[in-house]
Formats: sequence, C-alpha cells, structure tokens
Amino acid sequence: MNRVANIYLKACINGARTPDQHPALPVTPEQLAAEAAAAHQAGARAVHLHPKTAEGTDSLLAAEVDAAVAAVRHAVPGLPLGVTTGFWTLPDPQQRVRAVESWTVLPDFASLNWHEPGSPELAEVLLGRGIGVEAGIFHAEAAQSWAASDLAAHCMRVMVELGPDADTATADELIKLIGTAGSPAPVLLHGSDRSCWPLLEHAGALGVQTRIGFEDTLLLPDGSRADGNAALVSAAVELLSR
Repeated sequence: MNRVANIYLKACINGARTPDQHPALPVTPEQLAAEAAAAHQAGARAVHLHPKTAEGTDSLLAAEVDAAVAAVRHAVPGLPLGVTTGFWTLPDPQQRVRAVESWTVLPDFASLNWHEPGSPELAEVLLGRGIGVEAGIFHAEAAQSWAASDLAAHCMRVMVELGPDADTATADELIKLIGTAGSPAPVLLHGSDRSCWPLLEHAGALGVQTRIGFEDTLLLPDGSRADGNAALVSAAVELLSR
C-alpha cells in the first residue's frame, strides 16, 4: 500500500519570504492561485499562504487577505485553505484582532503561533468566525502553555514548528508535551531550511501530518533549487512514499 495515502501533506507556498529570495515566490492573488493549484496537483491536500502587499510583504489586512483567499478558492474549489496570523505582520494584539474581524472572504483555517502576544484571545476570535485554528508550537514553553489551555480541545491542528538547527529528539520532546493536553487535534511536524527534509521524513516515520513549500525551504532534497512549490511537493510525496 502507498504510505503517502495515509500522510496529510500541506503546501506552504510562500511564507514570510520576499521575492528577492526566489523569482517564483508567489505574491499576487493570481500567482498564489497558480501555485496553490500546482501544489495540489502534485499531491498537497491543503495549502497555507501569506497574503502580501504589492511590494511582497506579509499583510493581515482585509484587502490582501480577501483577494488572496478569493483567488485560490476560484482556482482550486474545495481545497482546504489557510492563512497566517503572524504577529510580525501586525505587531499589536488589538490591531491584529481588528484585522481578522474585518476579513470578508474567510479561509478555512489560520495558523496562530501560541507564543505570540494575544494569541489565545485571537484564537477565540477565529473560532467565533468559524475559522479553524492551527496552533504553532515553537518551543517547550509554548507546548506547555497550549496544553494547559482550554482552547487546546478546540484547535483543528497543532503544529510543531522547528528551526534550521532542530533535530528529531527536539521534535519528539515537543510532541510528547503536546500529548499531555489530550486534545483531538492532529499533530503536524515540520522544519525549516536545513532541518526541513530530515523532519519531513521523521514526520512520515511517526505517521503525523507534515508540510512542504517555499515557506520552509527553497531547496530540493539533493540541494538544488526548486523551480516552484509543485517540485517541492512532488519530492515530499516521493520521500513519504518510501
């Protein structure tokens, strides 16, 4: 049986990167829609994106979020679609809440880094709007805080999000801490840059969800530069199928 059929692979198609880092990084609604469609065709079961201004910087404002979500919805109807709520994008808890409240074209889910100021309060706003919450866990303190929260039971996914120098032991420790919550939310594990491919393979070995895309790496497993998100998704599918 093909192992990848049992693995949930999400494409994170741009992240906080800017176009100077890769000429194919999607910025406009049309580019985001095209990359989402290509990633889905390559095997991604969901897509996560960062709506951006014309200059390529992340935005939580309705003008950019509504346009990005609408474009992807039109290009790939029914594909589960999520957006960022990263605090760096709008570093004021109340402004971040007001921005999310102003969205008129709603994504299916939003990622929410649990260690960022005001995240539990924003989680309640997202849930109140019918938007699923992906809790992002970067370290043990965040894992313990999330596990102790009443909101843990209501999150649709909890993501172990690790940096370039992370290893599988760190991932296992955080997954164990997350497990103390008794939450029904599935775990997604991913790394970034140097740790991206080793942790994706570890996620496959553990049987937890994972993700791939320009947000996490610009390079294929052999070290060559990927020409787009579809190439990264295809490489991930191949690794997870072994």
